[in-house]
Amino acid sequence: AVNGKIGFVTTTVNLYYDFMPNQAVTPFVGAGVGATFADYYTSLGQTALAYQGTFGLSYNIDSQWTISAFTELVGSTTICVPSGGGNSYCGPALALGVGGGIRYKFGAPAVAAAAPAPATPAAPSFMVFFDWDRSNLSAQALNTIKQAAAQYKTKGSARLTATGHTDKSGPESYNMALSLRRANAVKDALVREGVPATAISVIGKGETQPLVQTADGVREPQNRRVEIVIG
Repeated sequence: AVNGKIGFVTTTVNLYYDFMPNQAVTPFVGAGVGATFADYYTSLGQTALAYQGTFGLSYNIDSQWTISAFTELVGSTTICVPSGGGNSYCGPALALGVGGGIRYKFGAPAVAAAAPAPATPAAPSFMVFFDWDRSNLSAQALNTIKQAAAQYKTKGSARLTATGHTDKSGPESYNMALSLRRANAVKDALVREGVPATAISVIGKGETQPLVQTADGVREPQNRRVEIVIG
């Protein structure tokens, strides 16, 4: 070396390949070419073709940003440098090193927000209303039951539930029995419309589940009903 001072500056352009890019920790390799400049400090330097090979591990912070640690081999083609006494050494230059860095992936798609799960469609339902203290079916009720039967037939092997209700007038025990009579009246009409009796479940709820909240003893028309649910 001239006065013990020789410096090398290497610049390369590198390409990297990620293995398992969708994993949090990703092995990668890289290769590049460029130029090495040997600076003699006391005279003009020399430039040679340089190459670089890299192996490392990266951690994907998100779809675009990555931090990495790697080891790399940097070398050049034959380069001649002074070796003292007026002599020169000619040969390839090689260096092995370790390092780390941050990479940005151009063109990487941003992670899209997960699409909301589709809402479960509500089971088709129908409502039949009754006069006070009655379980007989009006013309409007029969028309609603006909619509429910037609809907059932489009479902194939569906089940059908008829749930009877009352308002809060009258004794609780009486209302429970009345709600069941109303549900059975609807079931009989459904059977006449072609729905198999074995496909119909009948439930009486009495005054326990009013559609409209009222005080005890109030006659509320909307609470005197049978709900038909097809599922």
